[in-house]
Amino acid sequence: MMISNVRGQFDENNLANTISNVDIETASINTKDEKRDAHLKSPDFFDAEKYPHLTFHSTRVDVKDKTHAVLYGDLVIRDLPHAVALDVEFNGQAKSPWGTPSAGFTAKAQIKRKNWGLNWNVALETGGWLVGDDISIELEIVKQPETVPAAAAAA
Repeated sequence: MMISNVRGQFDENNLANTISNVDIETASINTKDEKRDAHLKSPDFFDAEKYPHLTFHSTRVDVKDKTHAVLYGDLVIRDLPHAVALDVEFNGQAKSPWGTPSAGFTAKAQIKRKNWGLNWNVALETGGWLVGDDISIELEIVKQPETVPAAAAAA
């Protein structure tokens, strides 16, 4: 859908060699609430016009066991890089009805939004704040086979 590009390498024989590079178009934010999405894209938060991309580049992987690892990397929001650690769980591997293999993963992390200059907030009448400081990130990742461009396949 051209809203994010993920490039990486998943080494089934040595998960510690896995690398991941993620590029997400900031304007693609969709929380299913148009007003909230517009506010998140505004200078109060991500400033999508000035900072069109959010990126993550992995730096290393610590394998915990056959189904768990920690993926470390730099998350860049508003051109500010900060190290994050994603807890990754391997959900399994299967072949499609057409024989192509795929593998599924879930990745989770907690970040402090103010580390990236995402400071906007408003006090609530009942006390407290509208936006929490801790943000949960949850991703579902599916490894799919690499496709061969049509021109290369025909050669």
